[in-house]
Amino acid sequence: MPRVNIESHSAPSASQPLLAQIHQAFGATPNMFKAVANSPAALQSMWGAFGALGKGTLGARLGEQIAVAIANRNRCEYCLAAHTVLGQNAGASAAEMAAAQVGESADARTAAALAFALKVVEQRAQVGDADVAQLRQAGFGDEQIVEIMAHVALNLFTNYINVALDVPVDFPKVALK
Repeated sequence: MPRVNIESHSAPSASQPLLAQIHQAFGATPNMFKAVANSPAALQSMWGAFGALGKGTLGARLGEQIAVAIANRNRCEYCLAAHTVLGQNAGASAAEMAAAQVGESADARTAAALAFALKVVEQRAQVGDADVAQLRQAGFGDEQIVEIMAHVALNLFTNYINVALDVPVDFPKVALK
């Protein structure tokens, strides 16, 4: 049972235009956005971050792989389900998304990004020079390194919303590993 309102029509009027955009983008309004819509500022922040990172240099596929790794680590069933679907829509196979869920990839560049993102989560951003050097060796520049950090931050936000507020999963469920 969600711990906050998830009825779109009950959300503040300032949230309604963004909820309409979200509905148009997904063909429905996912429960997570309905929950966040209780705060127009939080909804604007979250939707804006998704939009900005969607135009970033990492690409949707890697962004979704990072998202499932972080969701699995944080035990967020909602984000795991949603980002698995979104990752497959971005061209990743089911096997690639399952591997990313546990921080693995056959692609060395993707594996480096996943390892770094998970280390940031596990060590609360206490990473060292060697960790950043490994990203550089995998082909990431400053722009992509900062984008990886932005993906981590956004996914922590969404994971915490869904777990803390017990938002019902409205995507096909995926088992946590």
